[in-house]
Amino acid sequence: MNPTAAVVEARHSRIPKPRRILLHLFLISMVVVWFFPLAWALFSALRPYSDTITSGTALSWPSKISLDNFVAAWNATNLPHFFWNTIIITIPAVIIALTLASMVAFAVARFSFRFNIALLMLFTAGNLLPPQVIIVPLYHMYLLLPIPKFLTDNGSGLLYDQIIGIILINFVFQTGFCTFVLSNYIRTLPHELTEAALVDGASVFLIYRRVILPLCRPALAALATLEFTFIYNDFFWGLLLLKTGDKRPITAALNNFQGAFFTDPNVLAAMSIMVAIPTIVVYLVLQKQFVRGLTLGSTKG
Repeated sequence: MNPTAAVVEARHSRIPKPRRILLHLFLISMVVVWFFPLAWALFSALRPYSDTITSGTALSWPSKISLDNFVAAWNATNLPHFFWNTIIITIPAVIIALTLASMVAFAVARFSFRFNIALLMLFTAGNLLPPQVIIVPLYHMYLLLPIPKFLTDNGSGLLYDQIIGIILINFVFQTGFCTFVLSNYIRTLPHELTEAALVDGASVFLIYRRVILPLCRPALAALATLEFTFIYNDFFWGLLLLKTGDKRPITAALNNFQGAFFTDPNVLAAMSIMVAIPTIVVYLVLQKQFVRGLTLGSTKG
């Protein structure tokens, strides 16, 4: 090959194609669109309220940059208490949902029985109805359903206005989605692993715990990240199934900070950023496993 032609061809290969340029422009525009609200909230949280009074919400350089709004949001709204309420609700709900979903997914994906598909459809059907559709009968059920008094924190003996009731409804609603994802993932695992374990004399539960669960770690990490975000950000159940304000999660506290006659938008922005931090931390901690869980199986079939 002529050396000059090779140089020209190499230069042409380094020139980005129009399709690739359009793709990068689209991705950059999406990043700007998604990050603009966060940047605006951070800008509002760092500026004093006096600047908001003077210039409103117009974009202008603040007279000073400080963390006073974050301190005010932390102290004035009793934020640590509502953070603790959310953690009490979120962590057990995620653990129970993933545990139950992994067991059901293992059963329907690895064993053939008469109601195999029906069981999977039963668990998945819970995701087809939005919460707003079932809230009326669910509300009345919570008012009538008794539970042991040692599980309640006010001695009423009813499921309504109990944190355990919010834990129950959250993991019930999320178990169907987790079962569907995990069952599809377990089906991609080689059947020879299960057969070899059965030949070696392992019990069904031992196969589930020692063989299947370790292989499902990427999928479980991806689901844990999603489920933590879903349950942590839930506002609907905590608002309608908890009567006592001190029991409600952080999303309800964020909503209650908006007064009928006055709302400090700067403190509200600071509070919103602090409320979003736990979900960001969870994603950063499980980032590698989350990406692996999303990409597993993409090259199969």
